[in-house]
Amino acid sequence: MESMQGEVIYPPLANNHISVDCVVIGFDGTQLNVLLVNRHGEEDGLAYHDMKLPGSLIYQDEDLDGAALRVLNELTGVKNIKLMQFRAYGSKNRTSDPKDVHWLERAQQARVERIVTISYLALVKIDRAIDKSLDAHKAGWVPLNDVKRLAFDHNLILTEAMHYIRDAAEVNPVMLFDLLPRKFTASQLRTMFELIYGHAIDVRNFHKKIAMMDYVVPLEERQQGVAHRAARYYKFDRKIYNKNRR
Repeated sequence: MESMQGEVIYPPLANNHISVDCVVIGFDGTQLNVLLVNRHGEEDGLAYHDMKLPGSLIYQDEDLDGAALRVLNELTGVKNIKLMQFRAYGSKNRTSDPKDVHWLERAQQARVERIVTISYLALVKIDRAIDKSLDAHKAGWVPLNDVKRLAFDHNLILTEAMHYIRDAAEVNPVMLFDLLPRKFTASQLRTMFELIYGHAIDVRNFHKKIAMMDYVVPLEERQQGVAHRAARYYKFDRKIYNKNRR
């Protein structure tokens, strides 16, 4: 929102000590990626450029879930994805770096001290629609193995988000299929599981495992225009999965 003089006017903050942070994990067929935003600023006369999870303080007139969706959309352009809360972080050391505080105070035009953040998680397919939304923002996908030091305690939040995904998938494996395209190969499925759990999976045994997953349905369609033997496509059938859970 802008005033008559063209100045940006922010809605009132609910509390200068409450924020939301979003961990968005995407799979591109070969590796897991996290959605990060670029942060520019200056501290002690030195310019810096680093990255962080999409996150910010919440407004007075919104609840936590609404704030997470708003912040993610404002910082990355991404919308219409399912975010779920997975943990709160309130260590007194979260804002121990003056650079982080300086950047946030300038961005929010408010004094900031200790901040409690509510972390959200989403698993998404990396597709053209999402990539297009990132073009107009200072945001992008970074392979998990290439993530450097992030602002605040965002490295810790990202690490614990991956632990959460592994634990949750043991109870509800269907959530992992949110990372895959509508149709996928057995190799893509195996690669995704290997990346999530951090170890190699025997190809032959994995094909046997797929055969036992009646909700992973083989299609008649195969890959086109590949140099190797064309692989069969599969699809995840949510109706079969839900029926078997009753």
